[in-house]
Amino acid sequence: MSVVGWVMLALLLVGAFLAALGSLNRTFYGASTFVERYLTAVADDDIATASTTPGVALDAEELAALGLPADVSTAMFRSDVIESGPEDIRILSDVALPDGSHSVTASYRLDVSIVETTFDVRPLPPLYGVLSRWEFSVSPIAVVDVTAANNPMFTVGSLTLDTRATKRGDELAAFTQVTPYLAIAPAVYEFGYTSPLLEAVPTATPVEPSARTAVAVTSLPTPTFVERVQVQVDDYLAGCAAQPVLQPAACPFGIEIDDRVVGEPTWTIVAPPLVTLTPGPNAFEMPPTEGVAHISVEVQSLFDGEFSQVEEDRPFTLALTASIRPDGSIAIQLM
Repeated sequence: MSVVGWVMLALLLVGAFLAALGSLNRTFYGASTFVERYLTAVADDDIATASTTPGVALDAEELAALGLPADVSTAMFRSDVIESGPEDIRILSDVALPDGSHSVTASYRLDVSIVETTFDVRPLPPLYGVLSRWEFSVSPIAVVDVTAANNPMFTVGSLTLDTRATKRGDELAAFTQVTPYLAIAPAVYEFGYTSPLLEAVPTATPVEPSARTAVAVTSLPTPTFVERVQVQVDDYLAGCAAQPVLQPAACPFGIEIDDRVVGEPTWTIVAPPLVTLTPGPNAFEMPPTEGVAHISVEVQSLFDGEFSQVEEDRPFTLALTASIRPDGSIAIQLM
């Protein structure tokens, strides 16, 4: 083969290589494929891949711009936390901009809604100097502000989190906690809580890219919680009834009798107050609730010396607050 032939062949090979390289950069290494891979990683619950995709992580400056602390929690960056990811992913358009960046619009189903999102991506230095690389210009990470009412704990997916984890001082004692969390998006998360004493109805929450979403997890007492408080109330009233006096100390019932008491007063609880609990500012509260005690005692009239038996029901009311101690026991405070 002549020199000219070899040159032509070389040019053809170079041209074929450049064409193949261009095709790879438009497809496998293209901006739209970059976005599609990210969405597929979220859909596959591959959180390690999704969270390390270039442009996903937020630096200190970006966190500050969002009004977030530098130690904002990334605890939700785990597998088995997402309830469901994007489905039926399709790239609708890929628009190249003059500065070399691209606007890629994707369509996907999130829960029961069809969502369209435009992702802005920009080029990174090419791999090996020839293969295109990309990063998100704006991170798709979402912020979820969790309001944990009446209980600092909540669950999301398989994870149980404490909203007080990064708090200090007086903030730790708040009955309702509000804490921001970073979350991979787009995805659907299910927030709730279940324990022997407290339960919050699970709520499925769609979270879209680069969005800020508020979620309320409201824990309420379970029947077990109410039963345990009822036991404490009944024990307290039994202690009151065991005092053989007309005015049991530190108790909600008593009686004044003008005649001479000649026998030991005997108290019984006819109807204890039935415990109901609702959230208050700082604890669960039982409003003033009526109960009935009964007094039985022999007396002698100061007027004519006649002996008689006093049998009388004495209505009373009882109110209290109830809270859960760190060891899981219940503390009640009579009001």
